[in-house]
Amino acid sequence: MHRIVSILSFVFLLQAVPVLAQESAPLDPIEQVVAAQLMSPYPDGNFRPERILNRAELASILVKTFKLEQRQPQQKAAIPLQDVPPSHWAYKDIQLVLKNNIMTGYRAGQFFPNQRVTRAEAFSILAQAYGVFQFPDDTVTQLLSKYPDSDQVPSWARKSIATALYEGFVNVDSTTNLINPLEPMTRGDMAYALSKYLERQEDTAPIPWKVEEPARS
Repeated sequence: MHRIVSILSFVFLLQAVPVLAQESAPLDPIEQVVAAQLMSPYPDGNFRPERILNRAELASILVKTFKLEQRQPQQKAAIPLQDVPPSHWAYKDIQLVLKNNIMTGYRAGQFFPNQRVTRAEAFSILAQAYGVFQFPDDTVTQLLSKYPDSDQVPSWARKSIATALYEGFVNVDSTTNLINPLEPMTRGDMAYALSKYLERQEDTAPIPWKVEEPARS
């Protein structure tokens, strides 16, 4: 009788192993951000991770991720924009990122909503919304020195990129260890960054002191 019970228990464990493995397997970054409703597939159901983000899309993602509509910006009045009328699909989101100093316009009254975003710009702006770490300059230099192309990171983005790298938001090339800061930011790049952000929300470990620092955008 005991032998029969043992065999049955062993069979049960064998059947349970795939289930347990499936439950503990990490989620795909795209699946994570779609499930969290931070990004959405296109109407045809495809996510298209290779597509390049523009400034309007980035603004919309930031509003969803950091719940900017719940913040109390210093500026209450609408910011006049010649190229983003109230009828624009991302008008409210663009207003929110501007009022919260997460993104800025290139020139007075211009936001350039359809302009592509580089990885340096996107990760820097993401770090700005998250909260830039007040690393000393020596620490920033040390963090960036690990990457062969860190000299391509614009001076205005160095501290923000250091924060993004420290937090693991940047999908560094696993073969070359390159940041590729001047390459366009794709939807796949952003999905990776946001998946790491979501993981950070579950991490209770202490992190360095953060301060808000305006990022060039």
